[in-house]
Amino acid sequence: MKLIIMILSISILVNNKVEADTNTQKIQTLISEYESALNSSNTHDILKTYSKSPTFMPQHAPAKIGRTTVTQAYEKVFNTIKLNIKFTVHEVEVLGDTAWARTSSVGKTKILNNNMIIDESNNELFIFKKEEGDWKIDQYLFSTKQPRQ
Repeated sequence: MKLIIMILSISILVNNKVEADTNTQKIQTLISEYESALNSSNTHDILKTYSKSPTFMPQHAPAKIGRTTVTQAYEKVFNTIKLNIKFTVHEVEVLGDTAWARTSSVGKTKILNNNMIIDESNNELFIFKKEEGDWKIDQYLFSTKQPRQ
């Protein structure tokens, strides 16, 4: 009987670990998809990574809440700058159908009205929700690591 309980306990732990690893990998893939959409200035693909009712919190601006407002915000961003960045995922935590990730990003930003290229360096916090079995960005916040000039 003790052997059966021990085997069942180990089986539950292994299954939980495999599920956690799978969720973490799916979230890291979603962050990569978001990165690609940012670098290609693709609002449609950006919105595919977001939840049905997202919140986007860019630095130095009010929060953008809802798909329409988030769409407008990204369209404005892509009409102003061209990004070439790379995300590094530092941690992912999953709790049921909610998860969060802490990332940083570095790269270059091209200002479109004058073709000036500047260094880009940010810290990010993503909060994810599982919708219809898929992880989606529910809330996203970023801030620069560079001092104001």
